[in-house]
Amino acid sequence: MGGVSPFLVVVDDEQRRRPEAVAARTTAPHRQVVRARIVLAAAQGWSNINIAKQLRLHENTVRTWRRRYTQRGIEGLADLPRFGRPPCYRPSARAEVKAMACELPARTGVPLSRWSGRELARQAALRPGCCSPSPATVRRWLAADALRLWRYRSWITRRDPDFAAKAAPVLDLYARLWHGQPLEEGDFVLSADEKTSIQARGRLACTPARPGSRLARVEHEYTRGGALAYLAVWDVHRGQLTGRTEAKNGIASFAALVEQVMTGEPYASAKRVFWIVDNGSAHRGQTSIDRLMARWPNAYLVHLPVHASWLNQIEIYFSIIQRKVLTPNDFPDLAAVEARLCAFEDRYNATAQPFDWKFTRHDLDDLINRLDQVPAAA
Repeated sequence: MGGVSPFLVVVDDEQRRRPEAVAARTTAPHRQVVRARIVLAAAQGWSNINIAKQLRLHENTVRTWRRRYTQRGIEGLADLPRFGRPPCYRPSARAEVKAMACELPARTGVPLSRWSGRELARQAALRPGCCSPSPATVRRWLAADALRLWRYRSWITRRDPDFAAKAAPVLDLYARLWHGQPLEEGDFVLSADEKTSIQARGRLACTPARPGSRLARVEHEYTRGGALAYLAVWDVHRGQLTGRTEAKNGIASFAALVEQVMTGEPYASAKRVFWIVDNGSAHRGQTSIDRLMARWPNAYLVHLPVHASWLNQIEIYFSIIQRKVLTPNDFPDLAAVEARLCAFEDRYNATAQPFDWKFTRHDLDDLINRLDQVPAAA
């Protein structure tokens, strides 16, 4: 038995509850649990040596927390403030490195496409009068302002000055409006586009997923089996899809898709059928509008502005088939591609629901106003 400690821990039932609760809490930090167990063992009359052996601690650790508890109570089990070493870099040095990080390296004469922590630290050391932080220090500075130099997103500026005016009717159609008036019972809204150059790549070997393996393996080498175009129409409010494959995209292929849709019900007897399309070569300009209405008087072609495919709902379906049907690409020939696209179309229509579209013309106005406030790149 060790010697008796001069710091005797005496607790009543009320004082015992808090360290017992901490010791039993599964989400408490480990250090807090250990300190609470030291107090509870000391309250039972255990010596420092026995507590240290039982909890596998150094005797000095037990002695420290016994003393802290007897002097300050349960609050003594918390960590004391630690100020650490004073910062060795001026705030202006941090600001200079962060400003450097927000510039493209090529504009500062550095032959890099983007910065890294190591490259920023190296460049800062080369600048006269600048500090020489380590790469880890630079990364901490950037993390404090959520700067992730290794990540980027592609974007495209709007070229059409009338972007909002051209996109607004499409968003109104999604909300069942046309020229400010609600759509009638016999009106339908269709979203159409083409997914071109779908290849048939016959893999030389195919290795399926194995038990215990984290990833399926796909053979890198393949034979080309040609390419086709997939044309599809999405009924925005009914949640149904119609598609077809063609050898290539063009005016004739799009006309065949329109005929396939407009000769079937409920579109053949509909009062108005609105076709939302982009500015692809198969349906571009006023000529395409006149051509469609001459053949189908109840069909109205509505064009999106340039670079607005993200407002075309059929693109959502194209992203689905890219993930679920076409990736990884392993088809022996184009007939297999066509068969799978058609089979998936039937499978999808069996449970399809209209997309939960919430982006309105007011959201578009807010987005354009925010973009207009961003300074243009030099």
